[in-house]
Amino acid sequence: MEMINDFLLRKACTGDKQRIWEILQQAIQLRKADGSAQWQDGYPNLEVIENDINKAYGYVLLLDEQIIAYVAIIFDVEPAYEIIEGTWLSNQDYAVIHRLAVAQDIKTKGGATFVMSEIEQIARAESVFSIRVDTNYDNVGMLRILDKLEYRYCGEVYFRGGARRAFEKLLS
Repeated sequence: MEMINDFLLRKACTGDKQRIWEILQQAIQLRKADGSAQWQDGYPNLEVIENDINKAYGYVLLLDEQIIAYVAIIFDVEPAYEIIEGTWLSNQDYAVIHRLAVAQDIKTKGGATFVMSEIEQIARAESVFSIRVDTNYDNVGMLRILDKLEYRYCGEVYFRGGARRAFEKLLS
């Protein structure tokens, strides 16, 4: 993977599991402190991380060899995206972004944006030219990143009983 500003995105391995869990717990607490219900229902959890790693979905962002972020990149159909209140931009194969979380105990700038940009390169390398992602309506940080990187709002999808804002970006 490419290095910019000393960031490096690489596949997650079993040895990363504990740090990934720490980062996700920090994100869960941050969402709670923001008054959000997102990630307050026992998801994500260690079993989800293990599944991500075992299926090669998990990626970690490193800064000076320290893990500072986590994301799952899935090149498979997302069942929740099959029904959308709205319309996707395309019907082509797509990559799915889930569980993007940045460490709160190591302050950095630009990590999440870097991850999102790298996902575009990974998708192109897989000959996939559509990326889909969803987030909670009140996840202001993620909504800002999606806007900055020109993701288009497509409608609402539902996960575990809750509505999520769904976005897609077509790559050239």
